[in-house]
Amino acid sequence: MNKQTTHFGYESVPVHEKAERVKGVFDAVASRYDIMNDLMSGGLHRLWKRFTIEQAALHRGQRVLDLAGGTGDLARVFTEKVGQSGHVVLADINASMLQEGRRRLIDAGASGNLSIAQVNAEALPFESDSFDCVSIAFGLRNVTDKDAALRSIFRVLKPGAKLLILEFSKPAQAIRPIYDIYSFKILPRIGELVANDSQSYQYLAESIRMHPDQETLLAMMQDAGFERCRFHNLAMGIVALHVGYKI
Repeated sequence: MNKQTTHFGYESVPVHEKAERVKGVFDAVASRYDIMNDLMSGGLHRLWKRFTIEQAALHRGQRVLDLAGGTGDLARVFTEKVGQSGHVVLADINASMLQEGRRRLIDAGASGNLSIAQVNAEALPFESDSFDCVSIAFGLRNVTDKDAALRSIFRVLKPGAKLLILEFSKPAQAIRPIYDIYSFKILPRIGELVANDSQSYQYLAESIRMHPDQETLLAMMQDAGFERCRFHNLAMGIVALHVGYKI
């Protein structure tokens, strides 16, 4: 893979094309995104996100950036944690996902401590040292230049603040054969039946395999300047939560 190309699933594509192709995937699945998450994970994604919220350990008055926040399930809880004296920015590069998130947050009675921004994680348009916490759940694997995104996140965090990355990762060896069958045989079929879109879910399965494993992502965070980095394996490593601090 040279500097002019990158991965789109297992396919090699020009760097400038990836963002648009990822946009197409999430335009296709936005309205059924949460339903598909429930079906794909057996509802476990809700437990993984709850664990992420617990690890965030937010306090009243803090500022939070929820990157790749999509349909807003994390952002909604974050607004409750930081209260009216705090603020949460729900951010995503995809307008369709943000539109769905905005609708759901309004329906849920989201309060005035929330704003919505369409941003590219590789070049965040926020002031330096402006957030107490940044989260990105199931979104980093879709970013073209992950190192640039980590550096950009580091810049906007306040000293002492934390980054939380919840993402599919490399599962334990014992379950990989079953996991592969599910990912490449069953998952696209579910996508076809429920969302009338098997190709998008084929991409999602492939993008998971191309994402850095636990130790590699940990090293990338450290290279970007994060300290006290650690990860928690969930569901035997199918998912991992990485945590790092800007000291």
